[in-house]
Amino acid sequence: MPYVNVQITQGASREQKAALVHDITASLVRVLGKRPEHVHIVLQEIAEEDWGYAGLLTDDWKRQQGQT
Repeated sequence: MPYVNVQITQGASREQKAALVHDITASLVRVLGKRPEHVHIVLQEIAEEDWGYAGLLTDDWKRQQGQT
């Protein structure tokens, strides 16, 4: 029974999350021969201020890059 934990920064739409769950499940079915009903996927959204990247909090890094 595969258990997949996907951590992403906040902001993904419901449709994007559904696509992730679908695609990850399909990959486990195709590659490992798992049954879809045995695949468990948890999406964890983490605030950008709680995620570090390149030595900065992600929200600070994005501001520095002009992405906010």
